[in-house]
Formats: sequence, C-alpha cells, structure tokens
Amino acid sequence: MDRQARAAGEDSAPPDRGPRGGWSRRRLLGAVAGAAAVVAVPSPAAPPAGSPATAAGPRAVSGPGRSPGPRPLYVGTYTSVDGGGTGVGLASYDPVTGRITGTGTITGVPDPSYLAVHPNGRTLYAVDERQDGGVTAVRLADRRVLGTRDAGGAGPCHLSVHPSGRWLLSADYGSGSVAVHRIDASGALGERTDLVTHSSPAPGPGQQGPHAHQFLTAPDGGHVLAVDLGTDTVYSYRLDPVKGALTEVAQAHTRPGAGPRHLTFHPGGRYAYLANEVDDTVAVCGYDPASGRLAIGEPQSTGSGGGTNYPAQFLVTADGGYAFLANRGDNSLARYAIEAGGARLRLLGTVPVGGDFPRQIAFSPDGGLLFAANQRSGTVTVFHVFADSGELRSADAPFSSPVAVCVLPL
Repeated sequence: MDRQARAAGEDSAPPDRGPRGGWSRRRLLGAVAGAAAVVAVPSPAAPPAGSPATAAGPRAVSGPGRSPGPRPLYVGTYTSVDGGGTGVGLASYDPVTGRITGTGTITGVPDPSYLAVHPNGRTLYAVDERQDGGVTAVRLADRRVLGTRDAGGAGPCHLSVHPSGRWLLSADYGSGSVAVHRIDASGALGERTDLVTHSSPAPGPGQQGPHAHQFLTAPDGGHVLAVDLGTDTVYSYRLDPVKGALTEVAQAHTRPGAGPRHLTFHPGGRYAYLANEVDDTVAVCGYDPASGRLAIGEPQSTGSGGGTNYPAQFLVTADGGYAFLANRGDNSLARYAIEAGGARLRLLGTVPVGGDFPRQIAFSPDGGLLFAANQRSGTVTVFHVFADSGELRSADAPFSSPVAVCVLPL
C-alpha cells in the first residue's frame, strides 16, 4: 500500500475521458450498450437473534418523517459531455406522490457525478470527476460554492461524509486512491489529511490498475472501507478521529475478475451487501466491528435476464428487511428479502426501472420513496416503497435531467 500525494505531472489515464476528451471504460459504460437460491455468508460471529419483517400485504412507508410539503432534490451529471448538464441540478419532490419539479442549477461545479450531504443538512459535497479531480462544497442556504480542494488523484467518482461531520471521504477511480479531507465548522473543506493509493494486490483480470469506486464509513464509526474494482478488493482502514489519518487493518478479496463496485451495510452492523460490476453478481459479507474485517460470501444472482448487465448499487431498508439493487443493462431493480438477521439474501424478483442504465439509486429520508438516476435516458424515475412486502410501485412520470448519474433527495 503506497501512501503518497500524487506527483505533479504523473501519467495516469483519466477514468472516463482520453487526452482529447474521448471516453474511457467507466463513463463509456453509461454511454453505449445498452425464485433464486438463498445463499449464506461465513459470519464473524453467530447472527443476531430475530428475523426481518414478514410480508403482511403492501403498506407504503409512512409516519412523522413524511412532510406534506415539497422537499429538495439534487441531481448529479457530467458537464463535459455532449448533452450533459451545466452543474448540479436543482429540483423538489412531493414526498407523498413522488412528483419531481425542476427548479434550476447550481453552476460552477464541473462534472458533479456523485453527491453527498453533511449530517447537519447544511452543506452539499460533489466530486469533480476529471483527470485532475477535486471535491467541492456548496452551502445550501444560499447555494454558494464554498470552494474546491484537490482530490489528490484522478477521476474522483464517489464521496461520503463521516457521521461525525468532521471528515470527507473520497475515492479516485482513475488513480485507485482514497482521500480524507477535513471539514470545518462552516462546512467548507480544509486541507487533505491523508491519501492512500492501492498498490497491492495486483490488478484483477482485464484491469490495468486499481480503481477505487467507493469510500464509506462502517456502522461502528471507527473504520472506513474502500471498494476497489481494479484489484478485486475491499480495504478496511482505521480512521484517526483527531488527525484524519488512515491505517490499513484488513483486506477482503472477491473472486478474480468480480470487479466490486458498491457496498451497503445492514442496519444491524454485522453484515453488508456487495455489488460486483464486472461479473454481474452480488455477495453477502460478514463484518466484525471490533477489527474492521470483512468476510465476502459466495456470489449470487442479480436477477438480470442473462444479457449484458452491470449491477450498480444496493439500498437496504431502515428495518433491515429488504434490499434493492440497480441493474444497468437489464434496466431493472432487483428486490431481495433479507433473512437470518442479515446473513442471507433471497431474490424476490425484479421490476423495470422505467429508464435506461440506472447508475445510482437513493431513498427519500423517510424510506417511502426510491429514486433512480438513469444515465442514458437522462431521467430520474421514482417508486413507492412498501415496507411490509418490499414491493416497489412506480410513483410518477419520469423526470427529465441531462445525463442523470446521481440523485440525492433530502
């Protein structure tokens, strides 16, 4: 594992554009091409007692969290491609009907392909997915861009905010590196406190180097995990809560060529679910909060129909009863029942996403709606989520947004 700031002039191919603006594999995937077995995972400990909610007929999620008034929604895009956006798309949505209404754009943020919000809800963060990429902070009260910091690597494609609100975590796809930036009291970004470039193990079959695709915090709060598609590895780090420094504590390896992309934890904190982009599989993972170690289980079906498909992202309901997976290519949302306290996924089936190439999905804060950003069709589709059955039903007509690659409802 190399710990370094990226050297000036380092020759590293961009993740999505060639030297003359052409697209490479990551962005190209979004521009062209258009009852399962129950699988258990090796657990770090016995699964907790209990089982997921039973299906007692469809019931839409409701409760005090569902405000009757419109709520804000932000859409990520690419600004440097034909037909792309001009910044972060602004919209509002009705939390009851799911109807989306466009309201404008936050300009001054180039290629904001992934978005996250501070835990206090006051600051929006975006990657600037370019060769010399950055991470940008935007104050939501007046939509003022607070500034951009160098990501430290090429083509940042994912970011998240540590639950403490003190650290921004970002993943650089092109250089296979992950970074930590300090967040100050205003929400603005401070200096980078660490940068780690993945150098071991060697790249997997068909890969020329590491490709960090996600950087997130485990439920224990003390460990952060980096998913690397290029090395077929999930790296576990301990994050120093004062210095923002990373210390590697473990590696978990998929089978060669799986191409892991996205990891989502079960709310119980002992299990997680991994989407493998390259070999079109998913896996249940056991997680040990004390050590930060992940144990990746056997591959299982994404529910795709057998054609070319690239699973993108998992979501898990707040009660831990169901999981949903975005399938790019199959253009579907796979539905899973979560069983044995989180240790098993049972595929229930798929529903059409209503768009082309669902790059990213997100729940509304109350869990009653699921939004899908469909890259090729340039749309955001919305579904009602039924808590008792894991059923999804289309909520409203698709919302048009140029090259929609990320959606963030607040």
